[in-house]
Amino acid sequence: MSQAPISNALGIVHPISLSHGRNAEVWDTTGKRYIDFVGGIGVLNLGHCHPRIVEAVREQAGRLTHSAFNAVPHEGYGRLMEALARFVPVSYPLSGMLTNSGAEAAENALKLVRAATGRTAVIAFDGGFHGRTLATLNLNGKVAPYKQKVGVLPGPVYHLPYPSADNGVSREQALAAMERLFSVEIDRAEVACFIVEPVQGEGGFQALDAAFAQDLRRFCDAHGILLIIDEIQSGFGRSGQRFAFSRLGIEPDLLLLGKSMAGGLPLAAVVGRRELMDALPKGGLGGTYSGNPIACAAALATLEEMSDANLATWGERQESTILARYQSWQQAPWAGAIGRLSGVGAMRGIELRSAAGGPGSERLAGLLGLAREQGLLLMPSGKQRHIVRLLAPLTAEQAILDEGFDIFERCLAQLD
Repeated sequence: MSQAPISNALGIVHPISLSHGRNAEVWDTTGKRYIDFVGGIGVLNLGHCHPRIVEAVREQAGRLTHSAFNAVPHEGYGRLMEALARFVPVSYPLSGMLTNSGAEAAENALKLVRAATGRTAVIAFDGGFHGRTLATLNLNGKVAPYKQKVGVLPGPVYHLPYPSADNGVSREQALAAMERLFSVEIDRAEVACFIVEPVQGEGGFQALDAAFAQDLRRFCDAHGILLIIDEIQSGFGRSGQRFAFSRLGIEPDLLLLGKSMAGGLPLAAVVGRRELMDALPKGGLGGTYSGNPIACAAALATLEEMSDANLATWGERQESTILARYQSWQQAPWAGAIGRLSGVGAMRGIELRSAAGGPGSERLAGLLGLAREQGLLLMPSGKQRHIVRLLAPLTAEQAILDEGFDIFERCLAQLD
């Protein structure tokens, strides 16, 4: 990639420059082809340049490219909110607002819970990731690199262990940590909300313990605390269902949406109970570009493609492929390099181990470069950057998935 006038504070995983893409394949500016298991970090559940989304964008761009909804509303915003109200599986009437990014959705959710509860404290979880803006930084469950050199962050924010079968933290351990928090650190009457990912993204595709999630929902209801569920990465079919919170047997008070919501265009949302969405005075929510007409058109096309039948077919195909491959790796000569398979549905993480049995951070660093050379793009995750997070488009053809995993296996054999 050429030396463009771009800040060195942007971390680049793959030093190439893409030219174009189709579904789960991309080509760089030299013409080299790659299989894309990164998917824009969870943005491309429907792949690159999905024909229906491209046509919706093209048609909308010829009609209206922008209108700031706060000033002069446009029809796409209202149509999309109505579609989301039908698509999000909650038992209450849904209300919401559109934003440009997931971090912006989280910021607005924080404003709403403060207005609704009169409280300011937030409880988040170790390993969580909710954005790079100043307030969302403090929600993140690790320091490096996000919280370094930025000084005091908005708060107060407290963190609890994230209970999951994927990380060895039990429901009982998390509940004990919660009890300690309210005994030692803060009065529960000061807590406005909990914020949690049902499946952590940056944290390594770890799935939340369902029994703990139900404990948390009951605790919030008993103490007037709101529950924000962040489905920015896990939503829109990645978990095998529309949203991963359905697997937990709970509903959020506020739900954060983004990434694959608009097929690659910048669009996100915070949605939830109407009384919460109406907690701020008129004018307290909004944004110049929030709910851009072209992005709304792309999102409407995306939702039309994401029928329950399609999501089930795509999710089952990808999940079964991943599970079968993982099972076969247990007999490979390099089986010791592979640890747990984390996550749910098609949202899976492959843990790499070192020769000594610890986190395989160096092995993964080598794998990223070797796989790229052979035409496969992978994405690291986890606190130790030792977990490959699989984010191939849900629409990826079986032959492409197989080719990608063949490259993955060859590279691991070469590294071992």
